[in-house]
Amino acid sequence: MREKQMKASKQQKCNTKNLWLRIRRNWGLYLLLLPAVILLICFTYRPMYGVLIAFKEYRPASGIWGSAWSTPWYKHFKKFFNSYQFVNTIKNTLTITIYSMLVFPIPIILALSINQMKNKRFRKIFQTVTYMPHFISTVVMVGLITLLLSPGSGVFGAICDVIGVEAPNLMGKAGAFKHLYVWSDVWQHAGWDSIIYIAALSGIDPSLYEAATVDGATKMQKIKYIDIPMLIPTAVIMLILRMGGLLSLGFEKVYLMQNDLNLVSSEVISTYVYKIGVINTQYSYSAAINLFSTIVNFILLISVNKISKKISKNSLW
Repeated sequence: MREKQMKASKQQKCNTKNLWLRIRRNWGLYLLLLPAVILLICFTYRPMYGVLIAFKEYRPASGIWGSAWSTPWYKHFKKFFNSYQFVNTIKNTLTITIYSMLVFPIPIILALSINQMKNKRFRKIFQTVTYMPHFISTVVMVGLITLLLSPGSGVFGAICDVIGVEAPNLMGKAGAFKHLYVWSDVWQHAGWDSIIYIAALSGIDPSLYEAATVDGATKMQKIKYIDIPMLIPTAVIMLILRMGGLLSLGFEKVYLMQNDLNLVSSEVISTYVYKIGVINTQYSYSAAINLFSTIVNFILLISVNKISKKISKNSLW
C-alpha cells in the first residue's frame, strides 16, 4: 500500500514537472491566452458570488453581505414554484426552444445545398445573401417584422386588401407568436449558422467523392453516405450546446415582440426575470428564478452530453 502511495506521489511530481516544462516551452502561446483568461475571471467567475442574493433579503443599501439571509433559505424558489406565472413561463420557454430545435436541420440542409453548387460566382452571391440578415440588429429586425405584418400600413395588410380579405393582427395573436419568433430567427440566422457545416464539408477528403463516382454513386447517394455522416459529429455538438440553453431563451427579441395581446404566449423566463428584478426591484426573487433556470440548463447539458457520448461517441468532453 505504501509502495503504491509512493509511486502515485512520484507520478504526480513527474506530471507537475512536465506541465511546467510545457508552459516554459510554449510561454508565448500562454501569454496570448492570458487576456482571455483574465476577462473570463473578471466577467464570468468573479460575479458568481452575486447568486447569494437568491438566498437573501437583498437590499442595495446594505449590500450583498450586509443583507439578511432568507428564512427559510429556499423562500424565493418556493415563491416562484407557487406563482401563477411558473407554469406559464416554463411552458412558453420550452415551447419556443423546442420549436427552434425542430428547425435545427435547416442550416445543415442549406450547407449541403451550397456545397453542391458548381458555379462559384453564384455560390458566393448566394452565401452573401443568406449571411446578410445575421448582421441586422434585433431592434431593426423586430421593427421590420412589425412594419411588414401591420394590418393597416404593412405589406401583409396591403396584400390582404388586394385579395379582398380582412388582414389579421398577427403581432397581437397569442397563437402566432412562436411561429413569428422561430421563422424570423431562421430567416435571420440560418445562413450564418450554416458556416460551421460548410467548413466541416470542406474538410472532407476529395478521394471519397472520386471513389463514389467510380462506383457509380449519384449526387443524392454522395450526400447520404459521405456528407451527412461527416456532418453528424458537428451537428451533435451544436445540438448539445443548444440543449444546455433550453431555459435561456434570448431576452431582447422576445421582449421587443411582446405586447398586451400576445403576453399569454410570449412571457418567458428571461422577460419575467427582467420585469420582476429591474422594473419591480424584487432582486432576490428574480435572482432565484434565474438561478433555477441556470441549474436546469447545467443538468441538461451534463445529461445530454453523457447520453450522446454513450450512444454516438460524440461529446463536448
